[in-house]
Amino acid sequence: MLLVFLGFIVLIVGLNAGRYSEGLGRWRNGLLVLGGGLLVLGVAFSTVVQVGVGQVGVQTLFGQPQQRVLPPGLSVVNPLVDVTRFDTRTQNYTMSAVRTEGQQAGDDAIRVLSADGLEVVIDLTVLYHVVSSEAPKILATIGEDYQDKVVRALARTRIRDNAVYYDAVALYSTRREEFQTRILAAIEKDFNSNGLKLDQLLIRNIQLPESVKRSIESKISAEQDAQKMEFVVQKEKQEAERKRVEAQGIADYQRIVNTQLSDKLLQYESIKAQQAIATSPNAKVIIMGGKGTPQMLIGDK
Repeated sequence: MLLVFLGFIVLIVGLNAGRYSEGLGRWRNGLLVLGGGLLVLGVAFSTVVQVGVGQVGVQTLFGQPQQRVLPPGLSVVNPLVDVTRFDTRTQNYTMSAVRTEGQQAGDDAIRVLSADGLEVVIDLTVLYHVVSSEAPKILATIGEDYQDKVVRALARTRIRDNAVYYDAVALYSTRREEFQTRILAAIEKDFNSNGLKLDQLLIRNIQLPESVKRSIESKISAEQDAQKMEFVVQKEKQEAERKRVEAQGIADYQRIVNTQLSDKLLQYESIKAQQAIATSPNAKVIIMGGKGTPQMLIGDK
């Protein structure tokens, strides 16, 4: 529009150049050509609009958003319209206790009260995108700052509304997934009514009060000690069973030896041993004998 305005001014000056001065009158034709050229260029640039990749354009004529959405690329429009571009790619909005992670400076985590009256700190990331066909509605009813007015406000409100149904420890452990599913459904419904599509809701961290954290840590430590003691008891039982089996084996062996061993068997085994010694090349003089066993003298060969 600036070129159109400049061209219009130059044309007026050119048409009235002779009235201002004789010297300026000699430039009349040049001024008319320049003004006409600027006017044509201004109109051309004003009627051709480029929309970037992953964006849509919303036309506003005299303050009224037009329903025709401009797709990515070049489009011919009314030179009097203003074009507002909306990003339709997936965007994320993070609310975190870490000062450098979220869109807001400083600690932006969500602080909620649980069913047992404890304050729980939640870090959250919302993934969403603008619905292309709803961009005119967003511009008319919300504006370009929909991230603060809708994404941030609704996410924080719905989390606080639903956290009151859960105890702090349940939010942290057993019912965390259920809580995430519940707030996902609530926020998705609100986003749809405002021209946004919720892609994913990520609960990044749930921080419990220090007193609750210490209680949980003590409970975990006690459970670990109990498991350790149970292991030791089981090991001792196994060792006792091993010793019992070993003792039973020794007792069975002694019982078998006592019932099966006789004097004749002992005499037979003694004779076999004497024969082995007698035939050994290194045999020495050995006197053997005993009750029921003949004495024998064996010398070197």
